[in-house]
Amino acid sequence: MSVPFGLDLGNNSSVLAVARNRGIDIVVNEVSNRATPTVVGFGPRNRFLGEAGKNKETSNIKNTVGNLKRIIGLDYDHPDFPTEAKFFSSKLVKLEDGKIGTKVRFAGEQKTFSATQLAAMFIDKVKQTVLDDNRGANLTDVCVAVPAWYSEEQRYAISDAVKIAGLNPVRIVNEVTAAGVSYGVFKSDLPEGAEAKPRTVALIDIGHSSYTCSIASFKKGEMKILGTAYDKHFGGRDFDRAITEHFADEFKDKYKIDIRENPKAYNRILLASEKLKKVLSANTTAPFNVESVMNDVDVSSQLTREELEELVKPLLQRVTKPIDLVLAQAGLTKDDIDVVEIIGGTTRIPVLKNSISEAFGKPLSTTLNQDEAIAKGAAFICAIHSPTVRVRPFKFEDISPYSVSYFWDKQVEDEDHLEVFPAKSLYPSTKLITLYRTGDFNMEARYTNPKELPTHIKETIAKWNITGVVPVEGEDSIACKIKLRADPSGFHIIEEAYSIHDIEVEEEVPAENEGEEPTYKKVKKTVKKDDLVIVAKTFALDEKTLNLLIEEENAMTAQDKLVAETEDKKNALEEYIYTLRGKLDEEYSPFASEAEKKKLHDMLNKTEEWLYDEGDDSTKAKYIAKYEELASLGNVIRGRYLSKEEEKKQALRAKQEASQMSALAEKLKAQRKEENDNKKNGDADVDMD
Repeated sequence: MSVPFGLDLGNNSSVLAVARNRGIDIVVNEVSNRATPTVVGFGPRNRFLGEAGKNKETSNIKNTVGNLKRIIGLDYDHPDFPTEAKFFSSKLVKLEDGKIGTKVRFAGEQKTFSATQLAAMFIDKVKQTVLDDNRGANLTDVCVAVPAWYSEEQRYAISDAVKIAGLNPVRIVNEVTAAGVSYGVFKSDLPEGAEAKPRTVALIDIGHSSYTCSIASFKKGEMKILGTAYDKHFGGRDFDRAITEHFADEFKDKYKIDIRENPKAYNRILLASEKLKKVLSANTTAPFNVESVMNDVDVSSQLTREELEELVKPLLQRVTKPIDLVLAQAGLTKDDIDVVEIIGGTTRIPVLKNSISEAFGKPLSTTLNQDEAIAKGAAFICAIHSPTVRVRPFKFEDISPYSVSYFWDKQVEDEDHLEVFPAKSLYPSTKLITLYRTGDFNMEARYTNPKELPTHIKETIAKWNITGVVPVEGEDSIACKIKLRADPSGFHIIEEAYSIHDIEVEEEVPAENEGEEPTYKKVKKTVKKDDLVIVAKTFALDEKTLNLLIEEENAMTAQDKLVAETEDKKNALEEYIYTLRGKLDEEYSPFASEAEKKKLHDMLNKTEEWLYDEGDDSTKAKYIAKYEELASLGNVIRGRYLSKEEEKKQALRAKQEASQMSALAEKLKAQRKEENDNKKNGDADVDMD
């Protein structure tokens, strides 16, 4: 059975959840952490994904890539690029399609990977984590949570990354919407019934890199998003960098070192600043110490909560803008909000919580798990789409902030476009339109008001070529039905297209009086004539490119697996050498002749020398061969030892069984004696009578 899988693809770390055991469970990774670093690293032979990439980040700084969700689907020449580039230690480059890629050294060569490929590598890694946690289960479907500010192009890029990783993206959902699903599904006190007033909840999500505010109305079993606003350059990483820049200036004066000139040193201070920020969320002051930052200099300092608040004051002034925007979009005031629910790790900062609370004029609620609510909601959404899992009914709709119109070739005297999905309309949604066509035609989906769009959203959404249009004989045009859809992932698609025409049929007219014959009349009836062929041109990768990237990812995954297995065999050989050498002079000693001991010691020494010399970087087959060569003699001696040990166990067991039988015999003997004594006493009593 396929396990429904939800992925909260975070900028700093990602959380995985699955629907199973009549609930939603968070999946822990290989080191039992409930969140996995969203990091991809490259080494001399293999990749370092997730925890491994994070552990090697400082020593492998130029070949480690994070912040994946910030560059996926983004143009290299976009105004946001300079802002994003300062958070990268690897080299960002412009790809042939104008997108952002990274150049790293991998397997001894300089290689360039697109942001979509990097995301696919990470998704492939967490897929394996889920499979390891669900032994024997099948994993095909995933619901991925992404920022609400993602353009349709970026959503397609994430969808492609999921496909490259070998999964089916059943839904690309907004992060705050997924959190809202968690709230709606697991809250037991929501209003119920047609007459009940819905509960209006403001959902605030401030993560590592962005800040999103959505307002949703809840009833039992349903949710509607009323508005969404965001600041995509406001998050925990901005707080971390403010602290790092403060210490960079301090250490330049205090220790005469400039960490800005050394990427490794800057990264170490950045990581320490993140930890300091977390400590100051619970304490009023905290020390700051990092050993050998650069030039063998140890640094130390401290920071108070008040000093931190002063450092981030420019950031805090931006808190209210998304709140004002979302209230205006939803047509509500602060007094209309019943609950303000906060999620995201950055909302743990006390001064930030105070700013949000003051903006709404009410206390904040933390009933949702701040780190896991999004992943749990995504897993539930995936389960909704699963044909094998039953979930409680829950209906939810998201909001599209911008109007979308469809345009077509002007073939007859009619309009050449139509606003199909107005601004603030809810999706998923389907509309059916009728066009009169003289032949094959083209269509486009575009945003109706391009001037309203943020800079990262392109005006044209998708194009379609529709063929197979054949007018009825004697007619210049034919009616074509076009089913337009804003699907659950927010993609604007043409779901179906077909031509229709009128035919004359005879329709029976029932008799007015009993016994009379029915009559017939000719009527016109509209019927489907032909299904039309739809060829779409969207932001998605074409099939050929997608298949090539799937093959490349599979090859790299196989190489990673081979390297891991080779390392395991090398470690097994090393362990066998030391274990066997120690036991050969102790418990195995009585079971080997002097000649065997000498021969085996020589083999062990020779293999050890090889292992730390030319065998340090050998093949899996060579390590197996060396292991089997030692085991051919070592296991014989070990077998003698185990045989003797088994004899001792059997002898001890036989002795214990004999002792138990003897004790049982004595017990039975005593019982018979007691019975005989009782019988004699009974006979004596009879004689006396």
